[in-house]
Amino acid sequence: MDIPGWSVWIALALAFLQALGLVPAIRRLRGSDSAVRFEARLDLLDVVGSLLLFGGLLLSLVVAHSWFWLTFAGFALMGAVYAVKGVHWLRARCHPTA
Repeated sequence: MDIPGWSVWIALALAFLQALGLVPAIRRLRGSDSAVRFEARLDLLDVVGSLLLFGGLLLSLVVAHSWFWLTFAGFALMGAVYAVKGVHWLRARCHPTA
């Protein structure tokens, strides 16, 4: 199957936008509130998972299909992060602080 060259550029642009998402997450890691730092860590792991996903897709399209395992690692990491975020959201919803 012949993959058009413009799809590689789109995937590269999406990976670059995800890399830009690292900047706010890293800035929030310096905060003094532990809850904000925990959310920043989750966001940082989410961005890293997205970068693994896009990196695996790019490498499998451009270099070889042997790099496609990075895509699965990105999916697994993002799934774990979203599961933790969902548990925290449900816990906060069930136990209001006010």
